[in-house]
Amino acid sequence: MSLILFAFVVRVRDGLPLSASTDFEHNRELQERKQQLRTISKALARFPDRGTVKGQQLNIYFVSSEGVSYMTVCHCSLPVAKAFCFLEDLRWEFTACFNSTVVALAARPYPFLEFGEGRGMVSSRFDGTIQKLKQQYNQSGGPALEVTLAEVQEDLRIHPPQVINLDEVELSNGTANGHMEQGPGSGQNQRLEPVTAPGILSLVLNIMCASLNVIRGVHLIEYTFQDDYDGVWNVVAFLLAFICCVFQCHLYLFHSSLKKLKSFTLLSVIVLCNLFLFGMRNAWQLIFHISVASLSTVLILNRKLQDRTNDCGV
Repeated sequence: MSLILFAFVVRVRDGLPLSASTDFEHNRELQERKQQLRTISKALARFPDRGTVKGQQLNIYFVSSEGVSYMTVCHCSLPVAKAFCFLEDLRWEFTACFNSTVVALAARPYPFLEFGEGRGMVSSRFDGTIQKLKQQYNQSGGPALEVTLAEVQEDLRIHPPQVINLDEVELSNGTANGHMEQGPGSGQNQRLEPVTAPGILSLVLNIMCASLNVIRGVHLIEYTFQDDYDGVWNVVAFLLAFICCVFQCHLYLFHSSLKKLKSFTLLSVIVLCNLFLFGMRNAWQLIFHISVASLSTVLILNRKLQDRTNDCGV
């Protein structure tokens, strides 16, 4: 079983992918880790030089140096020190092949793809370096020199890598129109999964609920300010429920920071507003409105980001 599954080299300042290995395993968690890895690459400038992201079976490790970050997805059974040994070897190989000026001038994604998988039009001494390095570690279980491993272990003991919270990374990147914010020239394009049939149904029902709420609220305003000032809270409840329905539609259609917190907050407000309106609405109407809000919340939380990166076959 391979312990090092994927390696990725990116430019720190904007997350531009420079090179990557080819992975031949297509399990679901690996694809999720690759997507998370690209998300992290957008925020590398805010992180220390070494970091790790813990997963169920697969972990992400990265090392940044001289404006370039070296990242990998490894099986959790691989010792942390060996993972960072691999990254140090990868860093040494990359810097031996490409100087900082070439890296800084790179304008398109994967300009050094042959360094990762050896598919360049013209053969060179660094063709497939990442693949060879992966193979060496997967077959031998670690670096050739034990002294190197011991040095890394000691360094990690003194300066342990920062454990990265993925939720904070994803939320801090921000989005617009369902897309993650992109660095100039990065070629990255992450967006939400396509809208499903249940999603369309929830949008229609949410719009219906919002319409009913605003119609009842506006209708009550006339009578409230003429005869019954005590009914102003009913107006507030209807209009607040209307606003929450609109925001639920927005949360479903567009990626947002703190999605889980916002979703449950909106659901709670809608439930409370409808319970407050009991008497103006019968039990079946309350059940309908609360059920629509609950369905929307479930679909919002289940609609994930998809990766539409131009992977160039990696």
